[in-house]
Amino acid sequence: MPAHALPWRPVLLAAALLAGLGLNLGSLPLFDLDEGAFSEATREMFVRGDFLSTSLYGAPRWDKPILIYWLQAASTRVLGFTELGFRLPSVLAALGWVGILYYYVRRFAGREAAWNAALLLATTLQVSLIARAAIADSLLNLCLTAAMLATYAYWREGRRRDLYAASLAMALGFLTKGPVALLIPLAVSFLFYAGRRRLRDWWRLVTDLRAVALFLGVAGPWYAYQLWTHGWAFVEGFFLQHNLRRFQGPLEGHAGSLLYYLPVVLVGLLPHTVLWLQRLARLGGDREDPWRLYLWLWFGFVFAFFSLSGTKLPHYVIYGYPALMALMAAGLPAWRGRGLLLLSPLIALFGFWLLVPGLLDWLAPRVTDPFARDVLAGAGTEFGTGYRLAAALGLASVAAAALVPRWPAWGRLGAGGVVMLAFLWGAFAPALARVLQEPVREAARLARAQDLEVVMWRINAPSFLVYSGRQVVRRRPRPGEVVLTKRIHLDELGPYRPLLLRHGIALVRLGKADKAPRSDS
Repeated sequence: MPAHALPWRPVLLAAALLAGLGLNLGSLPLFDLDEGAFSEATREMFVRGDFLSTSLYGAPRWDKPILIYWLQAASTRVLGFTELGFRLPSVLAALGWVGILYYYVRRFAGREAAWNAALLLATTLQVSLIARAAIADSLLNLCLTAAMLATYAYWREGRRRDLYAASLAMALGFLTKGPVALLIPLAVSFLFYAGRRRLRDWWRLVTDLRAVALFLGVAGPWYAYQLWTHGWAFVEGFFLQHNLRRFQGPLEGHAGSLLYYLPVVLVGLLPHTVLWLQRLARLGGDREDPWRLYLWLWFGFVFAFFSLSGTKLPHYVIYGYPALMALMAAGLPAWRGRGLLLLSPLIALFGFWLLVPGLLDWLAPRVTDPFARDVLAGAGTEFGTGYRLAAALGLASVAAAALVPRWPAWGRLGAGGVVMLAFLWGAFAPALARVLQEPVREAARLARAQDLEVVMWRINAPSFLVYSGRQVVRRRPRPGEVVLTKRIHLDELGPYRPLLLRHGIALVRLGKADKAPRSDS
């Protein structure tokens, strides 16, 4: 490769980070349920004056530990309860995630591979979706990546600072999302050490007194406080319900087959899907190299474990993506020409995006779910002329990147990834938000402007509380009250005066009743 080519990789990486992490970061509404729930739980810490426990709708929230809420609280203390304030910790974690991957891959595979791995991570579709969301997963992925790579560094070089770095990363991950931050590094390192016939060394690794003390000193106090304050309710809510039972069976309807994550990876790795398939075909040879074997064990364990889990969510498999980026980075120099094949999945994605307005108009009258039909009614108009032009331009740009002669694979994928992220966050996500989330934000701002007391009924939209800046009562509304609900339920409530009706969301004031209202439900 020409010596002058390498500086272009940092330029593409910077462009990818700007497009993927910065574009419309503070203007897109918080998406329910997850972003809304995390953000509202953070806001309620300020309302209650309690920064050691979290709640949602005023009830204890045991879903996740405390670290992401502390970081969101610190961010919103400066930036206010804004989209930027809630999302900034995830964005900073994502920057650290890319940086950690670059640092360790450079140690083990060289500078060129490190730039390639960082560029691949920053331009991956599913990574971008998680990296800027106001939830715990960007921070968790930073902690997991640091723990996994520091653990390998300790095996390879024997420096205790790497062992302590892994312990600290696992402790912070344990404060971010719980046992998964401990399970993945311990399980993968066990498999790796067992394969090298060094289980005694593994045992000394996991029982190192200073490393264990560091882990307990960082993660232990908050868990001890929760046990002391909430007792068995915390054990039942966090460890049993949201960890053990999440593996044993589907929670909240999030089920799937053993093959659930195969299509997730094929789509989630865009625009790098073909590169992964090529790497997969070379799995046999990779097993002879300790570094590549460790990476395959990392991704393979994540893929297998969550495939066996009763609860399946698309973002779980991302915990193994850094390993894939390091593996795929090693295969990039082998790609010469064949740009059309390399970017064919991305060309297909832009073709799909170009067809979205028409697909929505076609789908709206054909869906059977009444609420989905309401949401989709007129949705195609939200994807207007500007959207179509941007999609066409993006498709042409990706096709050009595929056809430019003598362009290296990292240049094609990097440029294609930047175009993808720019369109995703500059055109597609804003149009999608106008359909799915903007009605809730608009209703909340209306309630705030008119100082309305609102009852929330048969809808779960925690972002409404964030934007309205107030608590709501969740019950069946009474005559004369203002209610936020789905439009399909209005016929059950009698006469009403609409305040907002949009894409299936209704904010209305109920009329006076001539008879006693029905009991709450």
